[in-house]
Amino acid sequence: MHFAGNSHDFWMLPRCGKRLKQSNFFRISMRNIFLITLICAFGLVACTSGGGGGGAAKPGKGGISLGGVFRMNEVEDFRDLYPLNITEVVGHRITNQIYEGLLKYSQNELEIIPSIAESWEVNEDATKFTFHLRQGVKFHDNDCFEGGKGREVTAEDFKKCFTLLCTSHPQNQGFWVFKSRVIGADAYYQSTIDGIPLAEGVTGVKVIDKYTLQIDLEYSFAGFLQILCTPFTWVFPVEALETYGIDMRVNCVGTGPFEVQTIKEGEAVLLSKYEDYWRVDEHGNDIPYLDRIKITFLKEKKSELLEFKKGNLDMVFELPIEMIDEVMGELADATTSASFEVQVTPALALHYYGFQHKSDLFNNELVRKAFNYAIDRESIVTYTLQGEGRPAVYGIVPPAFKNYDYESIEGYDFDADKARSLFAEAGYPNGNNFPKLTLQLNSGGSRNVQIAEVIQKQLKETLNIDIELNVMPWAQHLDNLETGKALFWRTGWIADYPDPENFLNLLYSPHIPAKLSDKSYINSVRYASAEFDSLFARGLREVDEGKRLELYKQADQVAMDDAAIMPIYYYEHYRLLQLNVRNFSINPMEYRDLSQVYFAGVEEKVKKTEAKKPRKRPSKK
Repeated sequence: MHFAGNSHDFWMLPRCGKRLKQSNFFRISMRNIFLITLICAFGLVACTSGGGGGGAAKPGKGGISLGGVFRMNEVEDFRDLYPLNITEVVGHRITNQIYEGLLKYSQNELEIIPSIAESWEVNEDATKFTFHLRQGVKFHDNDCFEGGKGREVTAEDFKKCFTLLCTSHPQNQGFWVFKSRVIGADAYYQSTIDGIPLAEGVTGVKVIDKYTLQIDLEYSFAGFLQILCTPFTWVFPVEALETYGIDMRVNCVGTGPFEVQTIKEGEAVLLSKYEDYWRVDEHGNDIPYLDRIKITFLKEKKSELLEFKKGNLDMVFELPIEMIDEVMGELADATTSASFEVQVTPALALHYYGFQHKSDLFNNELVRKAFNYAIDRESIVTYTLQGEGRPAVYGIVPPAFKNYDYESIEGYDFDADKARSLFAEAGYPNGNNFPKLTLQLNSGGSRNVQIAEVIQKQLKETLNIDIELNVMPWAQHLDNLETGKALFWRTGWIADYPDPENFLNLLYSPHIPAKLSDKSYINSVRYASAEFDSLFARGLREVDEGKRLELYKQADQVAMDDAAIMPIYYYEHYRLLQLNVRNFSINPMEYRDLSQVYFAGVEEKVKKTEAKKPRKRPSKK
């Protein structure tokens, strides 16, 4: 999904107090392990002795502490909290605590685990998926229900939600997850466009009984379970949609561990423990452990860090570029003065610039290639980002998947002569006759602007063209790029699920709507290539992992040969935690499940500090 890109996202980390380890999906950057040592050593954030955890916690069973308020901040506002219209990470981080689907990911390892479905079966060729729902799961109490009391979730609720997922509506951005995959999905979607919805609904979604749901696919697709972990497949009551309509963007009715207490847009969102939640841990403690979650919306990272320093936030998500210099300027041992924990990992995320392929300007492949060769990604990462990232000189898929041969993909290195030659061939020698171009980017932090200013300068120096920057709020930025109003823009993509397919899907042409003004959430650049589509479609249907990844790699190369987008860098992500935070390990998608997060007592916090080991500075590849 789209993300604002001003903050570092984090991936796959150790449990609290343990040493960083390599995840199953990703390769840890050793240089950043050294950075962790430095940050802790310098006391970048000198927390108060109490440090984090608003509200008192009480002892639970098995050494778990219960209660307290977990406080975190977002520098961007959310756009929408309605499951079918969640297309950016801020909305997802909030609603992942409120809604649930059939399946979910584990916080630690991103493994698919049961949620409302307590078990499931998949047939031999991965075309039939049968789910058995647990009994007694209830929606949150809400005025949309008779008497205000939440009712039990049944298979029929999932059938209705999946029908809405396959309905043409401006508030539905999720159809792509079922499109051309689930039997009957395309036919039903078209019938809603025609204004005569098919009475039978989506034929591939079947209610077997009150607690059994079956989904039939058009073709073998082993990755379908990953799809069922996305927000678009969460369950909600149709009563809520009938009551609130489009105002479901802030009226959330789910089954998750937390429910909405208050929402003040641009200021704060307060979630409270759902007292009738179905889960209990192995010790007999009710889940969630926390009483509340508070999300604030301070727009400046320095203000956010100051609040963390005061002990008013329990987590900080990113380190501003201007602070990295300060940290890297000294050497010290982190073991004696660490007052917080730092988590870091390579990310399944890409920072890139989009071209509108339906425009006369960027429909020219030579122009797109010239732009790509004109950018010095190495210098951007080294100097602008202070080394926090990796130059995107390969493909669209980040170099983090264990078995994906990203190094064999030829992307774009800086080559000023080649850029100028291609630009001249395109009809713009020395930039002559090239129109003044606007680069659109989102507000909410300095990182995006700093990178854009460097790229603006590099394009001027190499191609002799003028680029104007247009910074706007995140929601407006997304709307412009999705509806074809922007020609050239900054964006980022963080994986919805850990599979290369989720990145390549951004360039699959069947996602392009008929009209330029229609929203194109997936494939916003509107790139169309028969060769790419053929390779990608074959990969989707391939059940052998090795063959599937090879097809994806070939598709990735086709997209790079066409200069479909302008990749800038692959992310690496950082997170600061107060020392008393437990059970909140980092993972490759900055997937946040706070249901089993808790605050340790003072004695445990001291033990955690003492457990930290000095680390030698490792070399970087």
